[in-house]
Amino acid sequence: MGFFIAFLSSASIYLEWIGVSNPFINTILALLTLYLWFIGDKISWVWSGFFIGLLWFWWMGISFIYYQIAWAIPFVLIIISFIYALLFYLLISFVYLVEKHLKIHNLFGKALILLVLSYIHPFGFDWFKPELIFTNSYLGIEKWQFFLILLSFALAMYKKKILFLTLIIGAYPYASHFQKESIINDKIKLVSTFTPVDEKWIPQFKQKHIDEIFINIQKAIREEKEVVVFPESVFALYLNKEKNILTLLKDYSKYITIVTGGLYNDNNLPKNSTYIFKDGEYTVADKVVLVPFGEQNPLPKWMGKWINELFFDGAPDYVGATDFTDYTIKNTTYRNAICFEATSEKLYEGEPKNMIVISNNGWLVPSIEATEQKILLQYYSKKYGTTIYHSINMSDSYVVFKGDVFYE
Repeated sequence: MGFFIAFLSSASIYLEWIGVSNPFINTILALLTLYLWFIGDKISWVWSGFFIGLLWFWWMGISFIYYQIAWAIPFVLIIISFIYALLFYLLISFVYLVEKHLKIHNLFGKALILLVLSYIHPFGFDWFKPELIFTNSYLGIEKWQFFLILLSFALAMYKKKILFLTLIIGAYPYASHFQKESIINDKIKLVSTFTPVDEKWIPQFKQKHIDEIFINIQKAIREEKEVVVFPESVFALYLNKEKNILTLLKDYSKYITIVTGGLYNDNNLPKNSTYIFKDGEYTVADKVVLVPFGEQNPLPKWMGKWINELFFDGAPDYVGATDFTDYTIKNTTYRNAICFEATSEKLYEGEPKNMIVISNNGWLVPSIEATEQKILLQYYSKKYGTTIYHSINMSDSYVVFKGDVFYE
């Protein structure tokens, strides 16, 4: 049963990946997932954790291909799966321990751990949220809505009265259903690039990529856009050290605001940054939430150094900023976000109305990663009312408004 729980929980992701998004189907899949979790025994829960790690996050090993260590991919998949299996084992063991000693039925314990699972982040990675399965469904993703759904299942099964399932109706997002007026800024040009990672860092392609950036800037100016946004690290170099390029960008910024990704050398400390060129000047917004293992090793320093030597050619960790950056363009304030951090709850503190996200998904192509990222952005857009402008490398760029996706 554990495999079927994981399969049903991830089915909407894979359907979205192949271009199928149906709220009715997604609602049924999500409810069936919860039903199997509620009737599942301890072993089923452990196996569901194992296969969730596999079916949701198998793509984590794809980037190893570009480091010439594809042999490590099976080990990465096994480790990820075992981490989630262990997490589910500990949680479900606690549920049955409470049932044994406090006589609280395991149905209510299962409801509780499903409710709190989204707060548990192995190594700082917070992409697994059980309520995410309702993102593109007829039911809401707010905690109180998810609680209502879980409570209806627990009561219906505990009391053996199907009538309690009618409580699920209360989880329908009535408020957002009647508030769909669009306030998307059509003066923002989101540039999509399709530069493979194995080409991106090759010196002989450097000038070609730079020329393409300026061609897109000129095109956006002709289209009378006010802002042009480029993906993460579209400048595959330390941009603050490139005086000629900086001068050109500052000159163009007198006609259009330019938001672009690039590396930043801060006294020999590498940073993954956003450069905002406006009115002939520029500012830099550094990434706050770094990718576990990909940009910053969450393990103890001695172990992290060994991992970096073994898998990443001894590359140093990036350095993250201490706080997020908000910047203003044409009287509108935008929260800066770079790729992974846009899927972190931390970036939504203060409930920003607008966010500009830049991503490079090239490290994880082909996989479902970009689809999961999009669903997470829909989730946060619904939860916090944030309009998200997303410029991407190796995927089509889009805007997320109240959970709905509009492609550039």
